[in-house]
Amino acid sequence: MTVSPGVAIIQINKKRYFNVNSVSNKGKQSTRETVLHTLKSSPNSKIEDLAKAANVSPVTVRHHLNSLQADGLVEVESVRCKVGRPYYTYSLSEAGHELFPQKYYSLTNRLIEELKNTLPPETVNQIFAGLVQTIVTSHEGEFEDLSFEDRLDYMVDLLETEGFLARWKKTEDGYQIIEYSCPYLSVGRTHEEVCTLDTHIMLTILGEPIQQNSCMLHGDDCCEFTVMENGKNLVAV
Repeated sequence: MTVSPGVAIIQINKKRYFNVNSVSNKGKQSTRETVLHTLKSSPNSKIEDLAKAANVSPVTVRHHLNSLQADGLVEVESVRCKVGRPYYTYSLSEAGHELFPQKYYSLTNRLIEELKNTLPPETVNQIFAGLVQTIVTSHEGEFEDLSFEDRLDYMVDLLETEGFLARWKKTEDGYQIIEYSCPYLSVGRTHEEVCTLDTHIMLTILGEPIQQNSCMLHGDDCCEFTVMENGKNLVAV
């Protein structure tokens, strides 16, 4: 797959993950980037519109659109007319929108700061605990009867729906859980309380104590945890 310099893709365990904020908005843009920017500002664009914006032929645009569709960044819709053949329009998918810079963490930082300035610490902690409980409660009955390794699979899938990139593997010491990315990293640099959310999800799903060995918040490459099925020799985080 051909990827322009402005659209970075990380490949881990044969899965592709697009780097958020990877679409540049300054300097010279590639045709691929121009197509993405045009679809961001003008959804439901036709090939002719995109070709004009990128100053290339419709054939070239169609090639890039096919690639972007294959990457899950662009969606196509068939528009039927009263007369004549239907035509196609193109828009960014949710993943395509996520390529552009987001400022969610700024609002989140301000909200947490306001909570901490207004409420006592124990109440703030209860709010974070309630967030985890809300997430887990919505999945009640789905994991309780699973084997331990099936729970690990379930936990990884649940973490991914929350924005983490996580994997687990069996080791001589038990099981190792690795988070390669964390959606709370930017917020966590100011409010470390958010770092408890994923560990509490792990504790609730697995029902065993967890030992954290590394943390991206402290400069490590990943967040690494150790857990044993019977919890031997581990101290819960």
